[in-house]
This record gives sequence, structure tokens and C-alpha cells, in this order.
Amino acid sequence: MKELIEAIVKPLVDSPEYVEITELETENQITYRLSVHKEDIGKVIGKQGRIAKAIRTVVYAAGSNSSKRIQLEIND
Repeated sequence: MKELIEAIVKPLVDSPEYVEITELETENQITYRLSVHKEDIGKVIGKQGRIAKAIRTVVYAAGSNSSKRIQLEIND
């Protein structure tokens, strides 16, 4: 899943070397925290959050066969 998120986000940003994804797994949930350079946060979120929503939709669809709930957080 980390590879999928990286494949989506890295082409969007100007500083792909600052893209960092951490995974936190609990009993019934997997949370992915996406961090990008401060100047790239707007490119990942998009106007009115449209790009962030699209990324989350793809990630949730890819994780739909998992028994755990998938969550994506975007931090700068």
C-alpha cells in the first residue's frame, strides 16, 4: 500500500525526496501518514481537497479486500 501511495503522490510534488509514509497498525485499523514538503502540501490537497479525496478513494478501494479499516492522513 505504501508503494501505491508513493506512486500517486511523488509525480504531483516538486520535492519527491521529502515524501514520507509511515504505517501505524492497530487491531482493526491501518493508518498511513503521508508527509510532504511544506511547499508541496497544496499540490497534494488540491482545490477544496479534491486531490486528497481522490487519493483516499484509490487507497480505500485498493484496501477494500483487507479485513482492517484503512485510513490516510496527510501532514506537512
